[in-house]
Amino acid sequence: MRSCLCWLNIFGDLLRLVALGLRSKSSLAAESLFLRKQLAFYEERNIKPRRTDNPTRLTLVWLGSWFDWRSALAVVTPKTFIRWHHKGFQLFWRRKCQSGRPRIPPHLQRLIRKLARENPSRSEERIANELLLKLGLRISPRTIRKYLPKLPTTPVGKPSGDQRWSTLLKNHAQAIIACDFCIVATVTFRILCVFVVMEHLSRGIVHANVTAHPTAAWTLQQLREAIPSDHAYRFIIHDRDAIFSTDLDASAAGLGLAVIKTPVRSPKANALCERVIGTLRRECLDWIILCVANC
Repeated sequence: MRSCLCWLNIFGDLLRLVALGLRSKSSLAAESLFLRKQLAFYEERNIKPRRTDNPTRLTLVWLGSWFDWRSALAVVTPKTFIRWHHKGFQLFWRRKCQSGRPRIPPHLQRLIRKLARENPSRSEERIANELLLKLGLRISPRTIRKYLPKLPTTPVGKPSGDQRWSTLLKNHAQAIIACDFCIVATVTFRILCVFVVMEHLSRGIVHANVTAHPTAAWTLQQLREAIPSDHAYRFIIHDRDAIFSTDLDASAAGLGLAVIKTPVRSPKANALCERVIGTLRRECLDWIILCVANC
């Protein structure tokens, strides 16, 4: 019910905008000056405005994309207005994206764990096949693996004999670069992808660029621009996104770089690059509203 009222209010504001578009420019300018005088009078009297609702916030953010809103903003601070834009983008992205794959029922989770405990030698593929043949339940082996009981790979109290991931990164920091993508929303909710390349030793950004349509060929060209011919890098770390194709990895090997892919759904394996992107968001992107890609 509340969402219906929200959309009705926004539709009413749109109709008012269309009606105002039919009036003359001199009439609109006079009315704008008249309203500004009244607003200045309210500011002099220190009259506190009531809290704005979500339809009003969305309407103000949408109208702000048509002119320079900084000169007309008086009810709230620019920081609040930018926060409204971020909240509007969150609502837009939540409505656009799916909610994800639902979790399987709890009784089925208990059944998977029971089968795994009673039959330690069975793999997730065999458990999935048994559930399909005997119970008619089609579950992927990856989902089965998610609910398997965790078993220790090495005896407790004994070293595993191999290097930890953090030890590997520290020992070869001078020879490692990492790359990743992050997304940014413009004032019209257009999605832009920011590509960042950083080095582990100095933790500085080597190269960054923006595009609305990232491809493997575009990403490879960015790596060629970021890495000089006389570089001393030996490894490059990236995730398992489809943009980093096998052809891109082969071309990276031609640049003298050994590709290290992070494990599935493990952003902490590329923690330094994730931290750089987080700093980029907190210190820059969260304080501005982008209009175009090259602003």
